[in-house]
Amino acid sequence: MSIAPSTSTDEAPKAAAPAPSPSRWAPLRPLVLRLHFYAGLFVAPFLLVAATTGLLYAASFQAEKIVYADEMTVPVGDTKLPISEQVAAARKAHPDGTVSAVRPSPADDESTRVMLSGVKGVGDTHTLAVFVDPYTAEVRGALEQYGSTGALPLRTWIDEFHRDLHLGENGRLYSEFAASWLWVIAGGGVVLWLSRRRALRKVRGTSGRRRTLGLHGTVGVWAAIGFFFLSATGLTWSTYAGANIDELRTSLGHSTPSVSASAGGDHGGHGAAAGSGGNGEHGVGLDKILAAARSEGLGDPVEIVPPADASSAYVVKQVQRSWPEKQDSAAIDPATGEVTDVLRFDDYPMLAKLTRWGIDLHTGILFGLANQIALMLLALSLILLIVMGYRMWWQRGRGSAFGRPIPRGAWQQVPPQILVPLVAVIAVLGYFVPLLGIPLAAFIVVDVVLGEITHRRGRRTQGKAAA
Repeated sequence: MSIAPSTSTDEAPKAAAPAPSPSRWAPLRPLVLRLHFYAGLFVAPFLLVAATTGLLYAASFQAEKIVYADEMTVPVGDTKLPISEQVAAARKAHPDGTVSAVRPSPADDESTRVMLSGVKGVGDTHTLAVFVDPYTAEVRGALEQYGSTGALPLRTWIDEFHRDLHLGENGRLYSEFAASWLWVIAGGGVVLWLSRRRALRKVRGTSGRRRTLGLHGTVGVWAAIGFFFLSATGLTWSTYAGANIDELRTSLGHSTPSVSASAGGDHGGHGAAAGSGGNGEHGVGLDKILAAARSEGLGDPVEIVPPADASSAYVVKQVQRSWPEKQDSAAIDPATGEVTDVLRFDDYPMLAKLTRWGIDLHTGILFGLANQIALMLLALSLILLIVMGYRMWWQRGRGSAFGRPIPRGAWQQVPPQILVPLVAVIAVLGYFVPLLGIPLAAFIVVDVVLGEITHRRGRRTQGKAAA
């Protein structure tokens, strides 16, 4: 008679571990998935245009140096001529218009720029930049210029293409729409990636839609911080959200200050915007004005702005937007050459500094070539994510169905204690970022109406079947 061996405690089958209780945030996942899917589907074309034009803009800084090398660079000489002689040479070659600003040669091998406003054929918001050799006063050429960064025709064209597709103010709505939704789509993607089980995030050894999904999620998570940054900084100078941001900064006392262009003024003036004299020479002259600014520590690169009228002062301001930024400015009495006001970048309110740094980082200026390469990589990542997103939509289809939609009703699964605060936050964001709030509200209304229509049709069909 054989005796069955006893089973030890270690060998006894263990009870199955209880399933982890679902997080109270779990009901949000279907809602985020639906928002991410449809927002990506309809906003992606706008993002694709913004990413492509942004890629071109990031590359335009280096392209500009190559295309306009003859105007921008000069052979290094022994001694630079007084700035007044350089301006006189520019005016002799281009007598039309008035001198609106002068940027003395900031480096040994760079030319001086004399900006002329009111020149026939040049737009009101643009100037004609005359490039002068600081050693010989030879005029090396003249090009239309735009903006505080001194963008020349190539970069100006790409900049306007990225900003408004050359459609004017109405065209700016496309870029604001893209910036308003970029952070929402990126944030939703991060939430979805984090909520997936670790095994489902893997790319290696997978194929088909799962491989595309894995690549899409991995690239998106790595690039998400950059997308949040591009979205936030892009909105700072947009039409509607930008105006709300400016209003908020003003109410907090953090608007960007400017040096007073009148003697004894506070830092609330708007400075001299344009020269009233044809050659920019007033009172003591440009050479003494520049020397007075140098005595206040305003090193290159600087821009000299002539007085706007008889009661205004010269304004000399630093224009270096790369790190470390040089943004100090001084107002100088044209009659005496005395400094009447000085504004240091260190004294800017914190939000004004953050805005300045954010915009310069967004445009690829703050850290030069490295900054521009990073922006190009971000743009390429966004283009890749959009392509993979549409590929997943295609792969999601079954048979003749192209891209099965995400089921409706996800919001009904969200507990009220989460849904109510979420709606309140979305309402506030929608108010400050209207090109997010209005389309989102329209989407919800359309989705609810279509859902109700489908529900009623289903009830009628069931009623007929029962009859």
